[in-house]
Amino acid sequence: MTINTEKFSELHRRNMETAMRLAQLSVDNSQRVMALQAALAKSLYAASVKSAKAQAKVKNPQELLRLQTDYTRESLQRVVDVAKQVAEIGNAARSDFSQLLAEQLVSGKEELTNSLQSFMASLPSRIPNLSTAIDQAMTAANAAFEQVGKVSAAAMGSVKKKPKSKPRSGSNKA
Repeated sequence: MTINTEKFSELHRRNMETAMRLAQLSVDNSQRVMALQAALAKSLYAASVKSAKAQAKVKNPQELLRLQTDYTRESLQRVVDVAKQVAEIGNAARSDFSQLLAEQLVSGKEELTNSLQSFMASLPSRIPNLSTAIDQAMTAANAAFEQVGKVSAAAMGSVKKKPKSKPRSGSNKA
């Protein structure tokens, strides 16, 4: 029996492409999250400087309390808005990863079935019960792939992409 290195090379190439797609998704999502965090840090810093300057000029305790309350409310709103955006990025990433996993499972099922059929065709017919054993193995493998596919589909269905929320006026300003 000869080993078809072209099939292994093609399989390896496709697996590497998928791995690269997963890595790129991870990098892209990490960059988006870091950009949000950096923008939030700059915004909070600028707001705290502005608030401190305003509070330093105040003589009335009620006005000071109002300024502190406004600063706290605005800062908290900014943090909550960024947390929502990070959650949306996470949900989108989970959905993308699930989709890639489902694609790999479907592809893997087809490749396994084709490989087993090719293997069976190359075997001598004089080995008793081998055909039955391989048929059972193929049936079990197909059932496993179908089960994992159902779980992946259920996972993808539970991760819904939410529409991006529009930024509130003034919530991203320093």
